[in-house]
Amino acid sequence: MPFSTSIVTNTRAIGTAATNIVVNTRNANPSAASTITIAIYASVTSATFYLAYVSSFVIPANSFDVREFLIAGNVAYEVQLNSSSPQVLFSVYGLDEFGNLVIDQGKSQEDLSFIGALTF
Repeated sequence: MPFSTSIVTNTRAIGTAATNIVVNTRNANPSAASTITIAIYASVTSATFYLAYVSSFVIPANSFDVREFLIAGNVAYEVQLNSSSPQVLFSVYGLDEFGNLVIDQGKSQEDLSFIGALTF
């Protein structure tokens, strides 16, 4: 089930810029592991996006995972997420240079948009 944060603006002109992105994954399935794929696109110029990261891993049943990705210097980014199980929940948050949450960049499961497929 693939999801996207959509494009997130990451400049100080409209708030606090993130230096890192934290992706939280919770496998609520009590008996089956799930394969997770994360693709992060970023833009330095607002004109073009590049594939900054692709990460794939297995999360055991009834467990969680927290991963952090460097995004400093990019004026926008998008996080795409996919799981092999419908019982997986995601959230994505920006962190500033001091490790504080960038609240305007927070995306809980209900804020993510369903997409047909990852685009990498």
